Amino acid sequence: MKAKALAAVVAPIIAVGTPFLWPRFLDLRTSWLDTTPVSQREKAAAQLAVALPGGEKTIILTDLHTAVEKGVVTAEFRGNGKDWVRARLNNASPSLVKAQVQIGQMFEAGLNGMVVIRPASFELEPGASSDVIIECAATRTANRIAEQTYRLSFGRLPKVEEFLVYVSSRSELSNQAIQTGVLALTENLPLSAVCKFPTTAGEIKSRFNTDAFRVDTFEIIAALTALRAAGVPDRSVVMTVDPQLKIEAMIDPLCRALAMHYYGIKPENEWHYWRKELLEGDVSTRHYALYGIARFYPDTALEMLPRWARETRTSAVFRLAAVQALAETQRPAALPLLRQLAADLGERSELGRAAAGAADHLEARLAEALSKPANVSFRGGVNLSQTGQ
Repeated sequence: MKAKALAAVVAPIIAVGTPFLWPRFLDLRTSWLDTTPVSQREKAAAQLAVALPGGEKTIILTDLHTAVEKGVVTAEFRGNGKDWVRARLNNASPSLVKAQVQIGQMFEAGLNGMVVIRPASFELEPGASSDVIIECAATRTANRIAEQTYRLSFGRLPKVEEFLVYVSSRSELSNQAIQTGVLALTENLPLSAVCKFPTTAGEIKSRFNTDAFRVDTFEIIAALTALRAAGVPDRSVVMTVDPQLKIEAMIDPLCRALAMHYYGIKPENEWHYWRKELLEGDVSTRHYALYGIARFYPDTALEMLPRWARETRTSAVFRLAAVQALAETQRPAALPLLRQLAADLGERSELGRAAAGAADHLEARLAEALSKPANVSFRGGVNLSQTGQ
């Protein structure tokens, strides 16, 4: 993986430089490999301002950090502490400068730390200026989320860089997913710190507010999938051990396909997953399976859920979930079932009120669906004859 990381640093420089065999160019060494004394580096920077004999135009190919350190480019950086740094760049040399901003490059502002997650490039004519937006990720949830001045850092995060080398060629990964992956490596956050859904275990107290780094369930699973593919063991990422993540991801229609891939659930075995979760799953999340069955096996749910709601031997948690899940079928046939449950269970009971509320909610959703095309379609399922327990 270290060889891959080094290749990711060198390759962009070669890629930029190859087309420019003529005119002649000057190639600067990357600063973190440069062991030349500071005084000599400053002298070398001054020499770069001298044009080559014969009036031949020179081109400087380098990386941003080296260009700034050697005085070829002057720069001012401002970032928001979360996902971007804006660089105001000025070419102080008499040569055309073509430079790369490499993944893994660090920026600092006090205790704030940010790392470049997408490579960027810029080209500056002599004396020209330009603004460049650099896509970054926070390395700490304690970052101050506000625009302020940043500076280039010599710091490196090898483990994060290996991950970034992998994701650099995966354009389908969102910056939010990459950010979640970075924080999993730098701070190993629990699920409660990054998810948007309320966790059954409750919020783990922290002196830092992580709300700025909360993402949708899809982004969490995408981050975990990328971390695994980059060679990070699942067991080393603490959020993977929370049983709620799996069922939350499977319930979410937008996340379900990715979750099935991540957890190794084949389409032909999906029903067995839901049944096992319902009957043998974690005590705190077993009733969540009723929502999954309602969304992805609505025909089965229409037969099964009213009986679960009426079965007095079933726990109140399951009965309430059964009532609410009926609305998740998005089937018109569920509406009279919910109205009947509301009448049978009584308006004064919690279940009766829940049934009436679920009916109103479903009715509104059905009316909305008539006015626009459905975004998510649900497939039918197999029959299940499962009573309360």
